Amino acid sequence: VRPQLVDVRPAGEALGLRPGSFLHAGPPIGWENAAGPLRGALMGAMVFEGLADTPEQARTRLQRGGAELEPCHHRGAVGPMAGVVSPSMWVFELADADTGRRSWCSLNEGLGAVLRYGAYGPEVMERLRWMSRVLGPLLRDAVRSHGPLDIGAVLAQMLQMGDEGHNRNRSGTLMLLRSLLPDLLSGDAPASDVAAAADFIGGNDHFFLNLAMPAAKLMADAARNVPGSSAVVAMARNGTEFGIQVSGCGDRWFTAPALTPDGLFLGSFGPEDANPDIGDSTIAETCGLGGFVMATAPAIVRFVGGDAGFALRTTRSMYEITLAENPAFQLPILDFRGAPTGIDVTRVVRTGILPQINTGMAGREPGTGQVGAGLVTPPAECFTAALSALAAEAPGL
Repeated sequence: VRPQLVDVRPAGEALGLRPGSFLHAGPPIGWENAAGPLRGALMGAMVFEGLADTPEQARTRLQRGGAELEPCHHRGAVGPMAGVVSPSMWVFELADADTGRRSWCSLNEGLGAVLRYGAYGPEVMERLRWMSRVLGPLLRDAVRSHGPLDIGAVLAQMLQMGDEGHNRNRSGTLMLLRSLLPDLLSGDAPASDVAAAADFIGGNDHFFLNLAMPAAKLMADAARNVPGSSAVVAMARNGTEFGIQVSGCGDRWFTAPALTPDGLFLGSFGPEDANPDIGDSTIAETCGLGGFVMATAPAIVRFVGGDAGFALRTTRSMYEITLAENPAFQLPILDFRGAPTGIDVTRVVRTGILPQINTGMAGREPGTGQVGAGLVTPPAECFTAALSALAAEAPGL
């Protein structure tokens, strides 16, 4: 797979979302079982779309079934944290250069009090409206002027520069800005808008995450629907359940209650404030990035916890549960060994080693936003259930 950024468009246009329809992260879930961050993001999205005047009014309408909810993965998309995508939001559109297959992800808002962490205050709404009114159109024009950007090549370079593609994307963000800046400057947009966009992207180290995720989605989807295959093609969380999909089991989700990350907290927040694991960003680990390549980005432990030795040990252990090494994603600290890629449910069950994920943490209560970042693993039950399903479908067993 050769993922390329080919366009930036409104989600309604790109994904066929109608007014009142929203995508979310993780396996399917309804309002009644939704966690606080997902509820907060949906409430904010209702206000953003003009379907409610206040978050409280949005909550009432959502409780009465006033919105259609669907997983991002079911439309070829991925969403970080709560993962809520509404029709008026803009999305990156990636394509595989060889097959033309597509994937999508929303634009990254930054950290802290942002919609994807369940915040919905006035500053969140103001930022989202600016992103749809100014940032999205600017990026669309720049990408169309520039032509396809090779996101796979940027990911490969990031691993040589201290990023791991999930919670550390600083070099990827700056490489993206370097590529697009001439086209941003050469357009006919007001200089003040271009300056604001460049400042926003350059000051948001996580901006490239929302390109790494759909690139990983394209890679993982290439392994789908191989009869009998035990390769994991998706890991995702909705804040209540953790779910995986396996190549040989089609679109079926294998779920179990999501665990709560263990890590570092912002300000006065503590473990009691953190919601269980949430988001589609585990697509990074699914294709061998993120927690799987922490050895190449030891500075990540200052954000999620642990130490440099832990990062190195983690990457080495991930080779025990994967099917291959990706020669395109080379790790200098391991003498340029390829990243461990292709989680195998049989190896996870046999070894007892669970995939390592590094992630942000959202507050339990709607409206809180980000409370920290940390480390987490999927519940083991997801893998034992998938292996049982594979065995049940195998001929002669």
